[in-house]
Amino acid sequence: MALHPVLWGFHHIPHILVVYFGLQFLILLCFSSPQGVSFDGSSRARLSSGLRLLHFGREGDAGRLFRLLLAVYHPRNRYLLHISADGADEERLRLGALVKSVPAIRAFGNVDVIGKPDPNTYMGSTNLAAVLRAAAVLLKVDRRWDWFVTLSALDYPLITQDDLSHVFASVRRDLNFIDHTSDLGWKEGQRIQPIVVDPGTYLARRTQIFHATEKRPMPDAFRVFAGSPWVVLSRSFLEFCVFGWDNLPRTLLMYFTNVVLPQEVYFHSVICNSPEFKNTTVNADLRYFVWDDPPKMEPHFLNTTDYDEMVKSGAVFARQFGKDEPVLDMIDRNILMRGRNRATPGAWCTGRKSWLMDPCSQWDDVNVVKPGPQATMLEESLNRLLEDWKSQSNTCT
Repeated sequence: MALHPVLWGFHHIPHILVVYFGLQFLILLCFSSPQGVSFDGSSRARLSSGLRLLHFGREGDAGRLFRLLLAVYHPRNRYLLHISADGADEERLRLGALVKSVPAIRAFGNVDVIGKPDPNTYMGSTNLAAVLRAAAVLLKVDRRWDWFVTLSALDYPLITQDDLSHVFASVRRDLNFIDHTSDLGWKEGQRIQPIVVDPGTYLARRTQIFHATEKRPMPDAFRVFAGSPWVVLSRSFLEFCVFGWDNLPRTLLMYFTNVVLPQEVYFHSVICNSPEFKNTTVNADLRYFVWDDPPKMEPHFLNTTDYDEMVKSGAVFARQFGKDEPVLDMIDRNILMRGRNRATPGAWCTGRKSWLMDPCSQWDDVNVVKPGPQATMLEESLNRLLEDWKSQSNTCT
């Protein structure tokens, strides 16, 4: 497959394999089987395709990104990795060497890298621009995916890729999991009305947004919706955002370029102002968070005292975690069954598990999955969300 000019495949660039940037690590999930696979409690289920993943990190996050990559790795996935313009080449090389050390990645060549880094300004529009660019690249390279999932280097999975593939195989492909509301509260005066400029769009060095002295009134040409920046978006909706055939996505992008944290309002407002997509929204982000009281800008850092609630939550991912937090070892050991510096094993892994041998250094049919106990909890959680979605005539309120 020919790669985009800004893209480097693992097998094309032997040393620089992973570039990381910004706050977000994105996952693309693909299940192309039209009928899907329902969860029936069996130990094995067959799927016809895999997931598509895009990774973003920050300067100094090489080790955390590598750990997260291994935790969500599967040969049926495709990984697109990018490091922001403030990242050092030395760290890219170190991370690339770590990725290259994984036999399965060398064999399947399913890790690609964006070669030209983008700037990233905290709370600014360059973060959103990077996400849209990634979506455009992935649509150009390969449209065989169904969902676009945002994560960060502070996140970690609570289920295996076999669990995720098995359960999501029976979910409607046009659904978007996006936490949203039109009840803006304090965000109206502090996030939407203030006018800001992201210097990352035109300056090479400055990383703080500029604040104008005046505010602007709320728009009346469309309704503003806000919510979690962590979303699970369908491929069809991402195509609408990138191609914008009725101009709504571009119009809202121009407006939200000058608000604080546009990633908390852009996709939410586009989807809920679009007649074609507004009733495809499941009001959830599939994440496990714990907020401080009173809540701060970011959720509480999770630790071992949160483990039991995390496991019972039925969430796909949890955030946020400190570097080398011991609870991550508990997740690796009890849920992912993953050894240090090894990929999460699945039905595709056929090697003997031992201290000396990675079971995923040998493999067989990568289209077979074996769900575990967490798949049952995820299915129950999704069923509750979908029942609530079906009961509403208008899911954007």
